Amino acid sequence: MRSQLTILFSMIPRPFGVFLSLFAVAMVLCVDASAQKPNKKPPAPPKIKLPESVRTRPSHLMDVQPASRERRTELELAAAGLDDLIEKKLAEKDQSPNFFVEDEVFLRRIYLDVAGRIPTLSEAQTFLDSKDPDKRAELIDALLSSPDYVSHTYNYWAETLRLCERPQPNIVADPFLAYVKDAIRTNKPYDEWVYEMLTADGKVWENPAVGFQLRDDGMPLPYIDNTVRVFLGTQIGCAQCHDHPFDQWSQYQFYQLAALTTGTRTRIKRGDPGFEKSNPANDMINEARNHYPNGRVPGAFQRMIRANSYSVSEVEASLRLPHDYAYDDAKPKSVVEPAVLWGEIPTKAKDASPRHQFAAWLTSPDNKQFNNMIVNRLWKRFMGVGMVEPIDDFRDENPCVNKEAMEYLGKELIRSGYDLKDLTRIILYSQTYQRVASDYDVTSGEPYYFPGPTIRRMTAEQVWDSMLTLAVRNPMPFQRPGAKELTPYLDVNFASLTFDQAKKQSEEFASTYFMGTYQRELNKHAYQGNVLCRASELPSPQRADHFLRQFGQSDRESIDGSEQAATVPQILAMFNGPITHVMLEQGSAIVDDVLAIDNTRDRIDAIFLSVLARRPATKDRLVAAKELSKTANDNVGYGNIIWALLNTREFLFIQ
Repeated sequence: MRSQLTILFSMIPRPFGVFLSLFAVAMVLCVDASAQKPNKKPPAPPKIKLPESVRTRPSHLMDVQPASRERRTELELAAAGLDDLIEKKLAEKDQSPNFFVEDEVFLRRIYLDVAGRIPTLSEAQTFLDSKDPDKRAELIDALLSSPDYVSHTYNYWAETLRLCERPQPNIVADPFLAYVKDAIRTNKPYDEWVYEMLTADGKVWENPAVGFQLRDDGMPLPYIDNTVRVFLGTQIGCAQCHDHPFDQWSQYQFYQLAALTTGTRTRIKRGDPGFEKSNPANDMINEARNHYPNGRVPGAFQRMIRANSYSVSEVEASLRLPHDYAYDDAKPKSVVEPAVLWGEIPTKAKDASPRHQFAAWLTSPDNKQFNNMIVNRLWKRFMGVGMVEPIDDFRDENPCVNKEAMEYLGKELIRSGYDLKDLTRIILYSQTYQRVASDYDVTSGEPYYFPGPTIRRMTAEQVWDSMLTLAVRNPMPFQRPGAKELTPYLDVNFASLTFDQAKKQSEEFASTYFMGTYQRELNKHAYQGNVLCRASELPSPQRADHFLRQFGQSDRESIDGSEQAATVPQILAMFNGPITHVMLEQGSAIVDDVLAIDNTRDRIDAIFLSVLARRPATKDRLVAAKELSKTANDNVGYGNIIWALLNTREFLFIQ
């Protein structure tokens, strides 16, 4: 019986991109098994098309810093204090908080917000069947202690920090990307993490935190603009060329701040090992041209050598105003004295280098804007709207809708030692987060006072990772390489390097982590050209025609550049794309789960729990039964139901 069902699942029709109702399309394209000519011989079992690597649940992925059970009570009390401030503001505005959500809605919301995916069938059943009065807090802490949290939070920061494998052709960014993921995994204190990125020295595989400064290599003024915007929520970019037209910042102030980091160098320099009269990277590549046919030096050789020419350091340097400076407070080309935008450089950093002074000022507990910015970021991440909108543009024209709540969370952040996981727990434990979501449009111009979170569409990564949850048992068959993996193939010492050594090492690089070879290795985990792995581990940004990009993953050129708008390619991808097909193949998680159940009613329950994290209502059962009655074999109907649920707003939105 089981083999017959798997064959029928493999026969489920693949709908075309026709804009008909979902069930109508399913019925039009449905295969009528009774109309098929009978086989003279029993059909051979269908070939499993899913890679074996994704069909077995891994025993262990990574060690994650757990959410402390000892601090739960104090964080729950902090959440109650937050609720008081939110409800006080609502009362001032003659508004009431929304009702609390049912367990089914909470279950799906918390998985998507923390784990970045929908729950599996067994996870949904376990939570919904539990009678533990503390099961919500238990689930929050379990998810925050999981590899899923690391993966999803990495995706969040990848959008903000514009993380990509090749920010420039010769920069190897993978160690930095792995460093960001590791900072999340170990729950590194936020102020410490940011300080490291702003002050790190060396090559990226020696000190991966330098990748933050390498992201804007060769662009020292945009570096300041991006850094202040990401970590302080202040947009000063306009002041690079002229006094800010909508804010208080002058061009002179911009250059004063930029003067603190003007001594940052990202390339090796004369006096470094092997750098005497000329750049050793250029010398080695020029020598290589004499050894390779027609002077064509292989890409792996060039990339390895060029990557070693990038090394971050700080030197004494001064910054001058531009030649066309047009204001009366200084003359064009005059040297600028370094200064911060507000407040003072902390006393402990007064004698430090300018770059360390900048980092100490930015991350200081006394810098309220550093605290406000990360509070606002996390608040929007889980509530859908920031207390200040846009979240990275704090100014008088964009007032905070609840200053007391923001300051309260900022104090809790400092008290915890900049523990972002504890700050997250306060938000998630709160009644405010666990209320019914409101349908709110930030472009309405009306302030939102948080009677509950807002309804949001899944991010591209959440959709992708949720589809994988339905399709595979192991959504992370590999993890991106970091400094440990790459150092043996990339690191060279120009002071002693010979061509023969460089050639041998570059060939080892070419056979392991160089682009073409590495991609072929990833393709071992692919289905119809799509590598079946969580978005956090895939090369990023993905190619333009990939599911992730179709659903709005940014090109990683702008801060928080993802898109949420609906498009025709999204509809076609959900109707007939490879990622939709994969879950209906023999061996997929949802097919195996459904086929393991004998009772029709329980199968329908399993489908709804797997896709929507809830049991079907009476009307849902009626529609499902009607669909099953229209197919010659129930199992084709089951496939149609799965496919139809995937194409609902309920699946694509976080309620």
